[in-house]
Amino acid sequence: MATRHLYVVRHGEADPFGELTETGQRQSELLGERLAGLPVDAVWHSPLVRATRSAQIIGRYLPGVAVREAAELIDHVPHVPDEIPPAWAGFFDGYDAAEAAAGARVAEALIGRFARPADTETHEVLVTHAYSVAWLVRHALDAPPARWLGLNCGNTALTAIEHRDGAAPALVLYNDMGHLPPELRWTGLGPAVRP
Repeated sequence: MATRHLYVVRHGEADPFGELTETGQRQSELLGERLAGLPVDAVWHSPLVRATRSAQIIGRYLPGVAVREAAELIDHVPHVPDEIPPAWAGFFDGYDAAEAAAGARVAEALIGRFARPADTETHEVLVTHAYSVAWLVRHALDAPPARWLGLNCGNTALTAIEHRDGAAPALVLYNDMGHLPPELRWTGLGPAVRP
């Protein structure tokens, strides 16, 4: 039975303008070194600069592997709950129905393209954003749509998901930062918390 192996990663650390910082470049290099031991078939990335640049750096460690853009990996809010949790009220303040519908369409396209089995054994790296990683994890676990909230993802943290015909997706690894030294780890939990 063919398995589609997805290695889903958030881009490296970026500045407020979306450019990779020196830290983000180093994080991407270390992730590239880690992925070099896998039989990667393709590297897909979001159209945004921080993800594009991270994917290019990772690609240097994977000779002969195509590095391509995938619009479905764009940074987006995949789901707006009907009842907003109080801790998220500020985040969703002013978010309108049109924005919510647009995010839901991107989320559906993301799942439709990548969260399904392939015809042959494949190993694909997806360089994307924290919310997309959270949405793919939520989908793999068959969790309610609102569960994407609070699934924090570190810069260049590795998440592995497997898709097979006739079986539920398998979450193999989530938010693994073993390739990063402690000073380059970030979980989204604040600057003082670096596991």
